[in-house]
Amino acid sequence: MSTLNYKHLRYFWMVAKTGSIARAAEQLHLTPHSISGQLSEFADSLGVELFRRVGRKLELTDTGRRIVSYAEAIFNTGDELLELVRDQAFATTSYRVGCADSVSKLIAVDLVEPALRLKDPVKLICREGRLDSLIADLAVHRLDLVVADRPIPGHFSVRAYNHLLGESPMTAFCTEALAATFDQPFPACLHNAPMLLPGEDFAIHQRLLRWLERCDVHPRVVGEFDDSAMIQAFGRSGAGVFFAPSVIAAQVSSQYGLVALGEVESVVEQVYAITTERRMSHPATVAISRLARDKLFARGDGRGEGAGGREGND
Repeated sequence: MSTLNYKHLRYFWMVAKTGSIARAAEQLHLTPHSISGQLSEFADSLGVELFRRVGRKLELTDTGRRIVSYAEAIFNTGDELLELVRDQAFATTSYRVGCADSVSKLIAVDLVEPALRLKDPVKLICREGRLDSLIADLAVHRLDLVVADRPIPGHFSVRAYNHLLGESPMTAFCTEALAATFDQPFPACLHNAPMLLPGEDFAIHQRLLRWLERCDVHPRVVGEFDDSAMIQAFGRSGAGVFFAPSVIAAQVSSQYGLVALGEVESVVEQVYAITTERRMSHPATVAISRLARDKLFARGDGRGEGAGGREGND
């Protein structure tokens, strides 16, 4: 035998899996006679016995069982190959975005939504997680874009680029019931008030603490959260005052039924698109940048004019 006949190997494998020639013939859409003849040719070419008859049943010989294990590996590998090819073919129509936990979900949705309205449709794949994990995926091209609240940290040796999409001051929110307990104007009303702060992974964490210190306001911090959605969920439950970007103030108030206590203009949250492209060229990335510049972060007072700026990080 000079080469292995893979067609005969598959017929043999199917008979071994189904337990009979008749059932294998059904699976392969062939006649039992044809399967039986091919099995005989395969056994003759190998020079071994593959099955033995026990009554009306076929049982694998020891050699047959060893060949089945190889056949399993061969055909499972073939299935993996087909899956890989399908994935690669589909990858050209997929757009994969990673959103850092620290970015407001309302902002992320508004930013990424234009990717669903391109002239040439793409399948949007969104991942959420810590920035370091998302940057690692970007570096090996598992992601096309990372949305973050800061540039790539300096300790990352990743060839990627920071594109500033825009920035927004922060607004303090709480439930109407909690707001009714305050007898001082903003920000003095925050003194001794229950507060929900973003975790240390948020770029604005220290900025908010410094602002509170400058205002000589000392709230009761009842919780710190590493996910923006969790902060808003606890704030909606009445657990405390929290901060969100002013560009989504109307959405936060209407969707969650919350009261805006006041804006903190000196505490600014920035939003970056991090890509492996020095100049953004993917149609979805360009659409996201355009929406950020022209709509989401466009303000009459000039804020958001930095949208689209870039800082290299090699």
